[in-house]
Amino acid sequence: MSKPKQPSIEYRNYLLPASFPLIILGGEKWRISDIPSPTLHFHNCLEIGLCRSDGGTMRFRNTEQPFHAGDVTILSSNVPHTTYSDPGTASLWNYIFVNVEELFFPYFPVEVIGNHDVLSRMIREFYAVLSREKYPDIYWLVSSIIDEMQKQESNYQFSVRGLMLSLIVRLLNIYIQQEGGADVAYSENSLAIAPALHYIRTNYMLDFPMDKLAEVCELSPTHFRRLFSAVMGFGPLEYLNRIRITHATTMLRTTEHPILDISEDVGFHSISSFNRHFSEIVGMTPSNYRRQLSLAGDRSILKCTGWLTPPSEV
Repeated sequence: MSKPKQPSIEYRNYLLPASFPLIILGGEKWRISDIPSPTLHFHNCLEIGLCRSDGGTMRFRNTEQPFHAGDVTILSSNVPHTTYSDPGTASLWNYIFVNVEELFFPYFPVEVIGNHDVLSRMIREFYAVLSREKYPDIYWLVSSIIDEMQKQESNYQFSVRGLMLSLIVRLLNIYIQQEGGADVAYSENSLAIAPALHYIRTNYMLDFPMDKLAEVCELSPTHFRRLFSAVMGFGPLEYLNRIRITHATTMLRTTEHPILDISEDVGFHSISSFNRHFSEIVGMTPSNYRRQLSLAGDRSILKCTGWLTPPSEV
C-alpha cells in the first residue's frame, strides 16, 4: 500500500511596516472556509488570532485542536498550520501579525526579560488555542490591542506596545508552566545593557570589537562584561554568536542557500568557526539540522509573499 501523500507547506513572508511592525486583519473577508486545505503554511512573524464566531479545527504540524468563538490562537513563526471551520459554517476572525522583537526593540529589547532563551523559543515554536473562559486576561489583552489598532487614537502605538508587552509576558509564563519551569524574572540591571543588545541585533553580521558594546552602554569594558554576564548568564561574545546562529537556523529552514553563504551572511568568515558554534549551540551540524529539522522534511515548500485571504475552495 502506498504511503499517504504528505501536504505541501507554504512559507509566507509577510511584509510588516518597518516603523511599527504590527498589523491587524479583519472584516467579513476573514471568514474561514469549512473545506480543509491540502496545504499547511508558516510565516516570518507571530500570528495571534481571535475567533469571533462559530468553531472548527486548527491543525498544527501533526496534531489537531478544536476552536470555538472567543478562543485566542497563538502561532509562532516556525509552526506549519492550517485552519478550517465546522461543516456548514464559516468562522469569522481578527488577526494580529507582529514581529515581537522589532516592535519593542527601539524602547525595550525583549532580551532583558528573564528566561530570554525560553522567550526566543516561544516566539518561534509556541502554538496553542486559549479559551476565553480559562484565559480571560489573554482575551482582554488581544481584544484591547485590536481595539486600539482600529481606533488609532492619539499615541495609540505606545498603548499597543504596552498591551503587547503584557501579552507576551503572560504567554511566556503559560509556555514556561507547560515546560515545568519558573515564572518570568527581571533583573534591575537589565536596562543598563539594553544599548548593547540593540547594537548586536542591528550589527550581528559585522565585525566589531566587544569594547564597542561597553562604549554604547557608557560603561568601562570590565564593568560592562561583568554586568552583561550577570544579567544574561553568559558573555557578550557568546550572545553575539547565539544571535548569528539563530538567524542561520531560520535561513537553513526556509531557504536553499548554500551553508557557506549562510555562514558568511550571518557574520562568520570561517566555515569551521560557523560549524563549531552551530554544533555547540544547536547540538548538531548545520547540514544535519537542515536535513533533520527542516520544517518541510520530505515535503515541498512553496514560497509566497503578501497577505492571502482565506481560501474559498481547494
